[in-house]
Amino acid sequence: MTEDADRADALFHALADRTRRDILRRVLAGEHSVSALAAKYDMSFAAVQKHVAVLERAGLLIKRRSGREQLASGDVAAVRSVASMLTELEQIWRGRIARIDLLLSSDPDSDSDQED
Repeated sequence: MTEDADRADALFHALADRTRRDILRRVLAGEHSVSALAAKYDMSFAAVQKHVAVLERAGLLIKRRSGREQLASGDVAAVRSVASMLTELEQIWRGRIARIDLLLSSDPDSDSDQED
């Protein structure tokens, strides 16, 4: 269970940053060199490399070498696991809301009639 929690923490930490989400969108659409990714942002190459490393550690991105280039591609299965986690949380909250709705819609007089 701790391993699952650690994985969820890493995934959501990686997705918490706007630049990393944008990088992930790009690499899910197709493989890009880290250099090409860095050219799209107003930050240093090293900063983009760090963002890529966070995504890679979270398992959202896969890097491979091709000659001198590092190529990055998105891992669709990892993105699906994030979606699955969010769906699970949504189901928990929908269940709670349904119970609250049930309590609110119950007849308050029916309880007092039973006490008399």
